[in-house]
Amino acid sequence: MMQFSVDESDVGVRLDRFLAERVEGITRSRIQRHILSGAVTVDGHPTKPSQVLRRGQRIRYEPPPPAPSDVVAQDIDLVVVHEDEDLLVVDKAAGLVVHPSVGHESGTLVNALLHHIPNLAGVGDVQRPGIVHRLDKDTSGLLVVCKTDRAHGVLSEQFREHSIERRYLALVLGNLGADEGLFDTSHARHPRHRKRFTGRVEATRRAITHYRVLERLQGACLVEARLETGRTHQVRVHFSEAGHPLIGDSMYGRTPSGKVPRLAAKNLGRQALHAAVLGFVHPVTGRRLLFFSNPPRDMLDALRTLGGRWPLDDWTSSVLAGWAGIQPVWSPGPDEQDPGEDPADSR
Repeated sequence: MMQFSVDESDVGVRLDRFLAERVEGITRSRIQRHILSGAVTVDGHPTKPSQVLRRGQRIRYEPPPPAPSDVVAQDIDLVVVHEDEDLLVVDKAAGLVVHPSVGHESGTLVNALLHHIPNLAGVGDVQRPGIVHRLDKDTSGLLVVCKTDRAHGVLSEQFREHSIERRYLALVLGNLGADEGLFDTSHARHPRHRKRFTGRVEATRRAITHYRVLERLQGACLVEARLETGRTHQVRVHFSEAGHPLIGDSMYGRTPSGKVPRLAAKNLGRQALHAAVLGFVHPVTGRRLLFFSNPPRDMLDALRTLGGRWPLDDWTSSVLAGWAGIQPVWSPGPDEQDPGEDPADSR
């Protein structure tokens, strides 16, 4: 149980923000849930997260014990790129759902994490322990997972502040007019197709993606998409609504008209999207960490079908330019190298 007094410097501050700044290792959204459940009182009375504080008020906070979870541990292969006492970075395979949901009650990344980290249960959300961000089922690539409440709280704040470095590689249909550009749109569920999202509605949430063309291919482009925000399906929605959907995207895409892009999409069988770069400040040590992941074999095959090449040393160098003095860690992805290829050649 924790108790606080409101002094002059805290007058006018929201209750949830006041607690989030003082309680280590817990997210503001989790504090809001605790307030609504009655775990927080102000002057002895239950209240709401948005209460504006007055001088002299006394706050009592008794965090409830973690709720029991029905998510079970499962022995599922993981590609672990980095692990320490506070977090791990994994290279998620396409086809792997991040956390249990309707229709995907098991066989998820969370099930695998609970087997890999037995004491992960209770870190963050009960049904999504350790998770601070997500990738779509058929998107491959890098994802950071927290092993402690402290790490979860700090990294969640970095995501809210948009200070995390996230760069995706995507194959998009058509020939983008500009070599680089910016999508800055609203973002909300589609009014008719509820599993989809759109930027063509009035909404308070913004979605911002910076992009640049890395290679112009046969009927397509290889692009880098750098996220400033991290909305659901953001990259897929932005390129689709710009008239250049991702190759293989069954929800937001279309059947390519050209023979070569059509073959690439058919063989790929999923959206051509890979989370290739992840960078952040370690939530405990304060070290800057940078991770790279080469596209998996299925996406490389699609790229080569379209006449593209990999690796792109100029692109790698341009990313590293913003991380001077930082030694990046490369994922040992299980299928990214051709037989007999020297791993160093794919760096």
